Amino acid sequence: MSTSTTDTRDVSITKVAVASLIGTTIEFYDFFIFGTAAALVFGKLFFPDLNPLAGTLAAFATFGVAFAARPLGAVIFGHFGDRLSRKRMLVTSLLMMGLGTIAIGLLPTYAHVGILAPVLLVLCRLLQGLALGGEWGGAVLMAVEHAPANRRAFYGSWPQIGVPLGLVLATGLFYLIQQLPEAQLESWGWRVPFLASGLLVAVGLYIRLKIEDSPAFKKIKATRQEERFPAATVFREDGPSVLLGALSVAAANVPFYMATVFALTYGVDEGVSRNTVLGAVCIASLIQMFTMPLATGLCDKFGRRPVLLTGCALTVLMGFPFFWLLDTHNTAAIYLALIIALPLCHALSYGPQASFIPELFPTQLRYSGAGIAYTLGGLLFSAPVPFVATALLDRFEGASPLALYIMVAGVLTFVAVAIARETRQDDIAWSTRPAPPGDPRAAAALVAYDA
Repeated sequence: MSTSTTDTRDVSITKVAVASLIGTTIEFYDFFIFGTAAALVFGKLFFPDLNPLAGTLAAFATFGVAFAARPLGAVIFGHFGDRLSRKRMLVTSLLMMGLGTIAIGLLPTYAHVGILAPVLLVLCRLLQGLALGGEWGGAVLMAVEHAPANRRAFYGSWPQIGVPLGLVLATGLFYLIQQLPEAQLESWGWRVPFLASGLLVAVGLYIRLKIEDSPAFKKIKATRQEERFPAATVFREDGPSVLLGALSVAAANVPFYMATVFALTYGVDEGVSRNTVLGAVCIASLIQMFTMPLATGLCDKFGRRPVLLTGCALTVLMGFPFFWLLDTHNTAAIYLALIIALPLCHALSYGPQASFIPELFPTQLRYSGAGIAYTLGGLLFSAPVPFVATALLDRFEGASPLALYIMVAGVLTFVAVAIARETRQDDIAWSTRPAPPGDPRAAAALVAYDA
């Protein structure tokens, strides 16, 4: 009997983890092809009246618009995810992201409709941002809340692996598109990766429609312990957790977007082939798909904090060497720089977030709390990176300010994680605030728990 139960649970969590992985892969594929296009062609196509530097900055600013929309998406999706259904919100977020991405692939450029082109581009980015704001929280919650207690960090890393996998797909496809003549790349080639996401969305929807809400959430629904306004309760009662969660992403986000989005511009400006940088990003991301589960396996054994603190320390140490390696213009050194940044430092600082951040919040606030903390961190430590890095490079000689930017991010996360409590042994299924004495929900909760 016990063997049967275990097998059923194993099959269930594997199915959920795969659904979360595929969904976030698609979401981040869509997200990264925009970042790559912003670095390579959007300045010319949507902001041609600006000089090259201003055009690049404008394209990166459009890239950052989605980060501004993500906290709002986290609030909206978190509200209904905590009250109605985790699963429904995951399906909705995937549809929204797919529609926004396909629409970008169909947009007219500035040469055809003038100022309307960048306006439409911004609107599509807002739609993508809203969707991604609801995606991450729901995906990691489904994996973490379904997982066995001693494997939460490992299974939580599956949707995190969707980030490097989506990046591999995006950079790999753009690597092929880059082989087109410049005229074809700028006329129709850049549209192909955006339109191709339609096929990926169809596959993701098929898989996500087959999973169920997590046991922890079902208990909240059964005992009627849902919060009426989860986001408001999060800010009122769990503000410190939101702040710690937001700061915990700095060490992962700043070097990640420096390495994957800004490095394209930096490399080309320094005389490095676009194909070399794209190839290095792709290989490093592929390796990270294997190092991230290893990092989160350590989280399940030793705790979230020790692994995150190690990742922060390595991030601080990599700041200057990363740019020293890029500045050599040597292909092997450039690949080494990206391998240090992504499969090593980013895996250790990003993989554990899927368990560390959700475990800061009780079950009935977890979708809202985790999503708000994560997207707020993205707004602070992801959106500005390409813009700030480009401006710093234009203002100062050399990459020293960029290296210091990475180091400061590592220090911020180190302090936040050092302050936070360890959550490895928490019972997340029942880490809920009890109903007030005399409230019929309290009796219901006890009956359900005893059952």
